[in-house]
Amino acid sequence: MAIQEVLTAPRSPGQNPYTERLVGSIRRECLDHILVLNESSLHRMLKSYFQYYLHLRTHLALAKNAPEPRAIQSPELGAVVEIPEVGGIHHRYERRAA
Repeated sequence: MAIQEVLTAPRSPGQNPYTERLVGSIRRECLDHILVLNESSLHRMLKSYFQYYLHLRTHLALAKNAPEPRAIQSPELGAVVEIPEVGGIHHRYERRAA
């Protein structure tokens, strides 16, 4: 197949596809939708996004499931409600009794 391994240079995150993918996700899904006012607001928003990314966001590698899988909720539990995440940029949905 003529495939050769290509090593990345040390301390060169621009050559690491995993780092590039993560940075791209952070930009597309979070930073492109907010105005950063100062360092503390950026830190607060990124902390909120990382909580969402690591616990709630669906991933293709996990068959479109979240890293912490949620149980399937039956319609008897109530109506579907929208719960804002990451300052309202993203949402999750759960069934709640009225």
